Amino acid sequence: MTLVVTGATGQLGGRVAARLAAAGRPQTLLVRDPSRAPDLPGATVVRGAYGDRVAALEGARTVLMVSASETPDRVDLHRAFVDAAADAGIGHLVYVSFYGAAPDATFTLARDHWATEEHIRASGLPFTVLRDNLYADFLPAMVGPDGVIRGPAGDGRVAAVARDDIADAAVAVLGSPADHAGAVYSLTGPQALTLSEAAAVISAATGRTVTYHPETVEEAYRSRASYGAPGWQVDAWVSTYTAIAAGELATVTGDVERLSGHPATSLAELLGGVS
Repeated sequence: MTLVVTGATGQLGGRVAARLAAAGRPQTLLVRDPSRAPDLPGATVVRGAYGDRVAALEGARTVLMVSASETPDRVDLHRAFVDAAADAGIGHLVYVSFYGAAPDATFTLARDHWATEEHIRASGLPFTVLRDNLYADFLPAMVGPDGVIRGPAGDGRVAAVARDDIADAAVAVLGSPADHAGAVYSLTGPQALTLSEAAAVISAATGRTVTYHPETVEEAYRSRASYGAPGWQVDAWVSTYTAIAAGELATVTGDVERLSGHPATSLAELLGGVS
């Protein structure tokens, strides 16, 4: 009976896989490109994508399903993978979703996560859902070359969570999945910051002056038009900020500490450890 981890070539799945290997847990890493898979003790690498019927799922005890890359057909890929997992008779599915996933969520991709969650529930599989807030690790990447974070977030707050905390929580669930059957956890940082406050934290950590400029929604679409991205992608970018403005990412929970056994990492702590 195996433990299958998807997304091991990415930032989150890779963290989970490394922790499992360090704990001596055998695992199967399901990846699209085996050449990019981490070389970990006790890990078997298998090629497979979410649209495939993968033999490695047969009889798997537990599967960590890290959400696929953002594409227009992501929900279809997720549904295909869930169906494959159900057909393979896996014991438990742990899905990495997004905070506040709902059919009417302001953040457009949170609606996709809700659709995936609903498909998991309908599959009959034992499951656990980890709804991650915005990655705290990503906040510095929102700073433009001129040192300004721009977006229509207003004075809204975001309880951004560190990827390492999510990985610790995921490993805890994978260690005893039956104890978390049917649970939906909302993983956040220890505080909710406005983007002005986040900019100040980034400034203090990096020594670079960073500020926040609140755009209107119209300004946000215009300022991103030059990237040439498809409309659905621009909608996702802009709605990240409007979800903050709407207060949909603001509530702090204790789920990281409840699962991992340690307090959630603040943005200041995260950036201080990176320098």
